[in-house]
Amino acid sequence: MGKAFIAAGLVMVLIGLFFLAGDRLPFKPGQLPGDFMWRKRNTTVYFPLATCLVLSLIVSFLYWLIQRK
Repeated sequence: MGKAFIAAGLVMVLIGLFFLAGDRLPFKPGQLPGDFMWRKRNTTVYFPLATCLVLSLIVSFLYWLIQRK
């Protein structure tokens, strides 16, 4: 259980660093080409599909690395 908490903490730190470095990346986190946004008069619906897929791949890869050791 302790390893899972350490892994979750490391993932959270990496995600935080990813968003902090977002201004210097060639793409903006949360504004990838596969992210959908619908705007009407008083409503905005935002669905970050591509961002979720990229983050899922990163987290899965990190989990695979941790499980390998």
